[in-house]
Amino acid sequence: MARKQNDDLLIEDELAAAFLNDDELSTAQETATTSTQSQTEEQWDETEEDFPGQLAVDVYETEDKLVVKARTAGVNKEDLDVSISDSILTISGTLSSGDDAEATNWHIQECYWGEFSRTLALPVPIKEDEVKAELKDGVLTISFTKVKTEQAKKIQIL
Repeated sequence: MARKQNDDLLIEDELAAAFLNDDELSTAQETATTSTQSQTEEQWDETEEDFPGQLAVDVYETEDKLVVKARTAGVNKEDLDVSISDSILTISGTLSSGDDAEATNWHIQECYWGEFSRTLALPVPIKEDEVKAELKDGVLTISFTKVKTEQAKKIQIL
């Protein structure tokens, strides 16, 4: 069974229907709908202006490496900034849409253009001075050498 977008609103409507007459019910429903639409529009406007686009990443381990991969198709390596500090990796850059200044009427615009950024805490200890970053075929691959941790030693009790 598919869930409705706002189950809480449905519960409020059902409760209102049980206790209000028809005129009061339609007024309550209109108020709830208007309030929800206003909040959603305000959240969208704030989100759109305040935050750069998010960069999707894959993070995995091999026996001796930690690897971070990100799709950065269309981004020049000059427009990428990769930094690490205290095992916090930051990848940021700008994705240019090209020459569309002459466009007068958009029909569909689904692609993200502009600044993007991603900051993530690396899940395992790494050697920050042993890192390799490569941009190939639109994929940024960053490889870190993992810090070898010793196995816990059993201490014999005398």
